[in-house]
Amino acid sequence: MNNTVIGLITGLLLALAGIVGGFGGFVFAVLLGALGMAIGAHRDGHVDLGALLRGRGRG
Repeated sequence: MNNTVIGLITGLLLALAGIVGGFGGFVFAVLLGALGMAIGAHRDGHVDLGALLRGRGRG
């Protein structure tokens, strides 16, 4: 499945969330989608969430 198809399916699901859940449901769906995208990018090796979540060394 290529990125275009994934983007199309995501857009359709967000539209359904907006219709069914109103604005609150839409925002919740967008937040969960962003979280899933970040986890997926981490698993693919594109983003290092460990470095982002780790605090800077102070001292």
